[in-house]
Amino acid sequence: MKKTLILLAMVIALVILPFFINHGGEYGGSDSEAESQIQRVAPHYQPWFQPLYEPASSEIESLLFTLQGSIGAAVIFYILGYMKGRQRDNKRV
Repeated sequence: MKKTLILLAMVIALVILPFFINHGGEYGGSDSEAESQIQRVAPHYQPWFQPLYEPASSEIESLLFTLQGSIGAAVIFYILGYMKGRQRDNKRV
C-alpha cells in the first residue's frame, strides 16, 4: 500500500511539475529547432522538397502526430500479442 502511494505521488508530480518548470516558455518541436540550426550554419540552404500536406494549425499538426504514434503503437502491440498467443497455443499442442 505504501509503495502504491509513493508511485502515485511520483506520477502526479511528473504530470504537474512541467507546468511549473517552463515559466511562460514555449515548447518547440525538434523540426523547428533543426530548421533554425540549418539557417545558422548554411543560410542559403534550399530544401529538396516541400511537404505534401501542411496542416492549418499547430493543434491539427499535434493531433496528426499523436494519431500517427497511437496507430503505430497499436500495430506493434497487436503483433506482440498475436505472437504471444501463437506461442501459448504452440505450447498446448
